[in-house]
Amino acid sequence: QVQLVESGGGLVQAGGSLRLSCAASGRTFSNNAMGWFRQAPGKEREFVAGISWSGGNTYYADSVKGRFTISRDNAKNTVYLEMNSLKPEDTAVYYCAAALGAMYGSWWYAAAGKYDYWGQGTQVTVSS
Repeated sequence: QVQLVESGGGLVQAGGSLRLSCAASGRTFSNNAMGWFRQAPGKEREFVAGISWSGGNTYYADSVKGRFTISRDNAKNTVYLEMNSLKPEDTAVYYCAAALGAMYGSWWYAAAGKYDYWGQGTQVTVSS
């Protein structure tokens, strides 16, 4: 079992920044690929960013590329999502997720079905 707890969400003005954190517990975190997804009201959950177990490979949705950065600290069992130049369309509940199996590239990281554990989500609201 893996427990994931997100934090760091909140209300921010357009152009501002937030850093989300996802603390993992329950089993070896450093072996897991991790991802961030988001879901806006009335929309499907969508991929935001993913990171390999070592942190050596990262993947981003086109909509956030250049503005968001995913990173991880395996010593702290934590994955981060640094969000800059936020836009109102970034408003959503943000979820982190952990994958037990091997991930073979961007398509795998972007597929919600490849993840085995999910956090409860943290709300990010960007005002215009």
